[in-house]
Amino acid sequence: MSMFTHMLAILFGMGSWVSINGLWVELPLIVPQIPEGWYLPSYLSVLIQMANVGPLFVTLMHRFRPGALNETFVIYVIIILGTVASFLLGFFWKETVLVAGVPRSLALLVLTFFLAAVDCISSVTFLPFMMRLQPQYLTTYFIGEGVSGLLPALVALIQGVGVVHCINTTQSMNHTINTSNSAGNYDLQAQYQPSNFSAEVFFFFLSAMMLVCLVAFLLLNHHPAVVREHPNPRYTNGTNENSQSRRTWAEQRPMMDPFRHQNHKSRNSFGTGSYSWMQVVYIFVILAWVNALSNTVLPSVQSYSCLPYGNNAYHLSATLAAVSNPLACFIAIFVSIRSLVFLGFLTVLGTGIGSYIMLMAALSPCPLLAEDTSGAAVMVLAWIFFILSLSYVKVIIGVILRDEGHSALVWCGAVVQLGSLLGAVTMFPLVSVYSLFSSGDPCNTSCP
Repeated sequence: MSMFTHMLAILFGMGSWVSINGLWVELPLIVPQIPEGWYLPSYLSVLIQMANVGPLFVTLMHRFRPGALNETFVIYVIIILGTVASFLLGFFWKETVLVAGVPRSLALLVLTFFLAAVDCISSVTFLPFMMRLQPQYLTTYFIGEGVSGLLPALVALIQGVGVVHCINTTQSMNHTINTSNSAGNYDLQAQYQPSNFSAEVFFFFLSAMMLVCLVAFLLLNHHPAVVREHPNPRYTNGTNENSQSRRTWAEQRPMMDPFRHQNHKSRNSFGTGSYSWMQVVYIFVILAWVNALSNTVLPSVQSYSCLPYGNNAYHLSATLAAVSNPLACFIAIFVSIRSLVFLGFLTVLGTGIGSYIMLMAALSPCPLLAEDTSGAAVMVLAWIFFILSLSYVKVIIGVILRDEGHSALVWCGAVVQLGSLLGAVTMFPLVSVYSLFSSGDPCNTSCP
């Protein structure tokens, strides 16, 4: 396989969620400078779920008007929109306007909605587009999708986002922290360290990443070395094809597996009919479940599960978990186990690890082994293996559905977004409304 095409697939996949992932890791730097404060994450969660109207529209179009939607054109539009929105954030993220007499970061919220729409729609357009390439490139695309979370996290680490130092301050009447040390004259106060470069520079970096994704997409469509690798002439974008033939291709089932017996009888009307309806439901339920856990449920409590063990544990967990995603995709290139039983086992394993993480978050600010170095080590390893196991499940399901055809990948993206939506709807009231989780103070929490 062409290394050049592999690199383009990675860069293309990198643009899928890089904007929203980057916005999340930049929150510690943004929040102190806007009127919404730490209510901003809750607003972002609502905006991202509102943006799911985009993938819903695309999925319904594929279902009821097959081939009517120009997939390539939609991808160009959303990548350009993501590039422009990220660029504008660099200028306007701190700007406020009065809404009902209250200052609001309207520009930040509106541009964030556009970025969320871009990333949500990418789930139901980028994956189906990969049908135009050889099957091996789909796993490479998933590596790029994992890098979309890793790269902003690494840049944020270099930037110094969220680095907290505990300093002794003289206690006064208006001091916000009431816990004092044994001497009674001093207590510890958490202070965020200044960043190495501004949020504006970070947003320009995100815009550049989206621009790189746009260039990669252009080359995947038009570079001769890539076009020659299209598995079927119908998959190309050459001028000799008319739009009707492309629309016809869009919803066609792929050719039958050459290793399958010619007299093989389809078990249902989904894809190639390789799986029974019960197996199809099983695959999609697992897909929705693992995306709910890994995209919204556990990330919403990551700070509660890790910060009681120290800032180093939190940053290590966030960074190494981001590394685990592309690592799982890389492993899937060489070890691709499509057994549905094995996928079920990994899902149960990941769910078990996630349950431990959720339990520690619920026990915050004093979880098990909070004062012990081994507690931090266990938590970091838990996050690594949680993301590693569930990311592998997602990749293998993507590979399975790729063989079932274009429509299967559209539904794959839709179910990914559905799972994430259900997870967000479940966790939002628990975290933001009922406040069932407590983070404690990073410098003054004392556990028995």
